[in-house]
Amino acid sequence: MYYFVPKIIGLLFILLFVYAASSKLLAFQQFETQLVKSPFFSAYAHWMVWMIPLSELSVVVLFLFQKYLLLAFYSSLFIMTLFSLYIYLVLNFSDSIPCACGGFLSNLGWREHFIFNMVFIILALIGVITTHKQRLIPFSK
Repeated sequence: MYYFVPKIIGLLFILLFVYAASSKLLAFQQFETQLVKSPFFSAYAHWMVWMIPLSELSVVVLFLFQKYLLLAFYSSLFIMTLFSLYIYLVLNFSDSIPCACGGFLSNLGWREHFIFNMVFIILALIGVITTHKQRLIPFSK
């Protein structure tokens, strides 16, 4: 069972990032408009509109190769931490900012979205720890 933990968590991240990136790319104009309205990112919106989904898809590619599994978990942890930091700023320092998320995630309120991100941050940490342990103690049948 222990062997499958990083694989299951990796699959969850693949699903999350493919869904999030494709939602952003399919509603590209809406995503760009929402980023432009953000007081934190308006100056960088035209650059970020590409970087965010491409970063998410790049992490998906990392998850597809066992060799890069640890890097994929660290990258996921980094991305989810950045997203959570943004949400923290929105919750504490701004009035009303539209969510630049795609799909069902755009239906979440900012607090729910923060909790959702925290769950995935914990999953990324579990993925990092279990992947490290598996490298120290190779799987044997």
